[in-house]
Amino acid sequence: MTIRTIATTPIAGQKPGTSGLRKKTPVFMGHHYLENFVQSIFDVVGAAGKTFVLGGDGRYFNDRAAQVILRMAAANGAARVIVGQGAILSTPAASHLIRLNKTDGGIIMSASHNPGGPEEDFGVKFNMPNGGPAPEGVTEAMYRRTTEITAYKIVEAQDVDLGRIGRTSLAGMVVDVVDPVADYAALMERLFDFDAIRAMFAGGFRMRMDSMCAVTGPYAVEILERRLGAPAGTCVNATPLPDFGGMHPDPNPTWAKALMDEMFGEDAPDFGAASDGDGDRNMVVGRGIYVSPSDSLAVLAANAHLAPGYAKGVKGVARSMPTSAAADRVAEALGIGSYETPTGWKFFGNLLDAGRATICGEESFGTGSDHVREKDGLWAVLLWLNILAVRKETVAEILAQHWARFGRNYYSRHDFEAIAADKAEAMMSALRGALPGLKGREVEGMTIAAADDFAYTDPVDGSVSSKQGLRVMFEDGSRFVLRLSGTGTEGATLRMYLERTAPGPAGLDLDPQEALAPVIRAAHGLARIADFTGRKSPDVVT
Repeated sequence: MTIRTIATTPIAGQKPGTSGLRKKTPVFMGHHYLENFVQSIFDVVGAAGKTFVLGGDGRYFNDRAAQVILRMAAANGAARVIVGQGAILSTPAASHLIRLNKTDGGIIMSASHNPGGPEEDFGVKFNMPNGGPAPEGVTEAMYRRTTEITAYKIVEAQDVDLGRIGRTSLAGMVVDVVDPVADYAALMERLFDFDAIRAMFAGGFRMRMDSMCAVTGPYAVEILERRLGAPAGTCVNATPLPDFGGMHPDPNPTWAKALMDEMFGEDAPDFGAASDGDGDRNMVVGRGIYVSPSDSLAVLAANAHLAPGYAKGVKGVARSMPTSAAADRVAEALGIGSYETPTGWKFFGNLLDAGRATICGEESFGTGSDHVREKDGLWAVLLWLNILAVRKETVAEILAQHWARFGRNYYSRHDFEAIAADKAEAMMSALRGALPGLKGREVEGMTIAAADDFAYTDPVDGSVSSKQGLRVMFEDGSRFVLRLSGTGTEGATLRMYLERTAPGPAGLDLDPQEALAPVIRAAHGLARIADFTGRKSPDVVT
């Protein structure tokens, strides 16, 4: 085996976003593209003598990219790589393996909830030794390295057999191919009351788990059907496919329509759930009732003590700024810490590591805890099942009681996709410039209390993140937030977050879009969305 040093030149645009570098698959397959970025990772974090975890969500190019990354790791002097069988690992499972084996980090091949296939999306990100996504300082260093790279190292060798579990060697580097599910499933058994959940299924409880032809399928089948005794067929779309079966693997009411139709149809199951491309997101649905991610976070925080792994209580709850304040009310009632961070799971890492937060969540269908340093879709589903098994109530009954106690935060997100980037930026710039003059203005019968561009100072390390979203807040507690998403690969995605509070007991059973109508009109009017983008209605409503 020969280590080769290949001359290269910088490739523009290799700047990681909140979840690594994401581009169209043909871009990643282009000459030197993957190699330049991976070499930049190793140049920044160092590889000599280190151990890494490697895996991905099984999307198109996952298998070939894994072989390239292994050969580059060996060429850069890595001592060992732990890789999921078939180069498969869900993102939370990868985070767990990093932490369990005390490795020096890991490389995850995924574009999360984005579509996969020869013409769709691919992604690569680096997770730190704590199991969480690389912070901004590290990703910025990687990006700078991509702008000055002149060569990369790679071993000339045959492919490693990733289909067979066991240990092999590549140019002196140990390659351990492991069962991608086993260690993660064992962790879930330690956190949750599997006996109680098993008894609930034995008693006739019915569930539908839609893995959307993505990575969670094998995990869901092993845990739900084999270990918890759910009937065969409970898990649908459970075989990961390179193109996700043509699906958009984003677990929301729009893209998981088949699940929604079943849960709102005749003879619906008691509980429904879906997960995304790499297994870190979740959607939860009861019979005839949808659970918004913000409400799910609040309910999980209020009831986590019912699961053995959280019996001692929750230390604190953290949410991303665009996520509704429902979890804040729970934290206040429990007398625990409450934290508001920018969007991006990496911002929760310091809070989790410092023991300030136990449960974290984002409105974008991501929830997790301190068991790993990523959001974890199947973890959220299992915690819901644990709560249902102990309380012996329906999802609708649990939500009704929660709202009666804490009040209801009506909430929705409207996505305007593939907008011309220059138009989106112009709209955001215009609203940003108008923010200082908005206080005291009355819009749609509501008085503006404050307006700003959200900035965050990390309470653990003091780092500052600015320009994290434009906020307009009203005196009655309503608000809207506008952000341009960093997870797409084409044009710009404008996300509009809308919230209005019903303190209870009245006004708890309205349709969310009806309850939010004044806030929606205010957001469109103040931001002049149609004027700048030509769009009058969103592509996706969640």
